[in-house]
Amino acid sequence: MPRAAILSVGAFAPEKVVPNSYFNELYGEDVDNWLRQNVEIYERRWCSDSESTAFLAEKAARQALERAGIEAADLDLIIIATDTPEFISPSTAAVVQYRLGAKNAGTFDLNTACAGFVTALDTGAKYIAADANYRHVLVVGAYAMSKFLNLADKKTATLFADGAGAVVLAKKENENGGFLASQLISKGEYYDWMGIYAGGAHEPTTAEVLDRHDHQLKFVKKFPKELNPDMWTGMIGNLCQRIQIQPSDVDHFFITQININSIRETMNRLNLPSEKAHTVMHGYTGSACIPMALNDAHEKGKLKKGDLVFFLGSGGGLAFASAAFRW
Repeated sequence: MPRAAILSVGAFAPEKVVPNSYFNELYGEDVDNWLRQNVEIYERRWCSDSESTAFLAEKAARQALERAGIEAADLDLIIIATDTPEFISPSTAAVVQYRLGAKNAGTFDLNTACAGFVTALDTGAKYIAADANYRHVLVVGAYAMSKFLNLADKKTATLFADGAGAVVLAKKENENGGFLASQLISKGEYYDWMGIYAGGAHEPTTAEVLDRHDHQLKFVKKFPKELNPDMWTGMIGNLCQRIQIQPSDVDHFFITQININSIRETMNRLNLPSEKAHTVMHGYTGSACIPMALNDAHEKGKLKKGDLVFFLGSGGGLAFASAAFRW
């Protein structure tokens, strides 16, 4: 059976830098020290007024296409994972397809919040395996959460950032590399704990909604701190069992980076060095954080042919996604 392999990777972050000192001035207190010590965030990138999710996705996609050595017209499918879409309708992927000139590609958006990129990676890989018509699939995780932040809310405004990461998946015949296994899990009982709860069919945007800031991101309840390490550890075990390896055989872990301490806790539970989980903690970029970390590791020469790579995403809903690839 043909497999999907990661042919290339790309990423993009806006030029606008927002340092922690910005929030010190905004709130009249020292938040920089807390951010550095607890989440290791020193600055973040935010979109300018003229930039948005499709802009970020297009930039990351162009880099991935250039590195893959293919043209946009060679793409058969574009999947964009985002929960900060360009519009409620139509899809962000349709906008990006037009801007890229990917005239032969089908398109759709996918929303499993911050688990979106890994879910889209899984989806794209299975299109390639299941249908001979799909040879090149562009998968993008894009995030412009700065557009949905309430700057009066310290719990959200200081953490989130914008960016995009992209990979080109390609069909590979008779090779042992590429996509190996995946798992998707949801815990829908947490759907109302964190999110953007207005602007959709449940509660269309009104003046009252704007006054309550329900059209912006909110943490409603505090999640159990062990939830992500518990889920990630279990999903790693599942992937290892299915491809008949040990966690120590995995060369790289790319994990949702909302909290670096949860990543370290997961590595500690597996008795693995934290260096195996590459991070880029310049603000939390949601569905973009995993491909942006992957791109950073690629650019630093950390990924070698034959390396075993695990992707683990978690996001609002709650949604969890994992995938194993041979680089």
